[in-house]
Amino acid sequence: MTSVAVPATALSDPLYTVVDGYKVDPNTMQGFRTWRSAACDRCHGPNQEGLVGPSLIERLKVLTPEEFKTTVLGGRLAKGMPSFGENPKVVEHIDQLYAYLKGRSDGAITRAKVVEIE
Repeated sequence: MTSVAVPATALSDPLYTVVDGYKVDPNTMQGFRTWRSAACDRCHGPNQEGLVGPSLIERLKVLTPEEFKTTVLGGRLAKGMPSFGENPKVVEHIDQLYAYLKGRSDGAITRAKVVEIE
């Protein structure tokens, strides 16, 4: 069993916790559920590797959490990215969505579909 916990900052709880590459903490699981409910895979692909939208595996390597939130909530209409700022589920769980996608980008979450750590 392999476990990874990545701190968000030095004084906070971990951004995400992953066991065996696909078992995640409840907050990261909520991020996965948010990903699915917002149907982000339609543009970014089922494995976040990109389709008409860019690879989020690559983008999350360079986007700060603030830039991520601005992009998701405000959109980039000129590039085809809709705004999710009016989607209550996305707004409420934006930090969890970031944690899930950052875990994928960091390589700690090794497959797109995850399950909650029991």
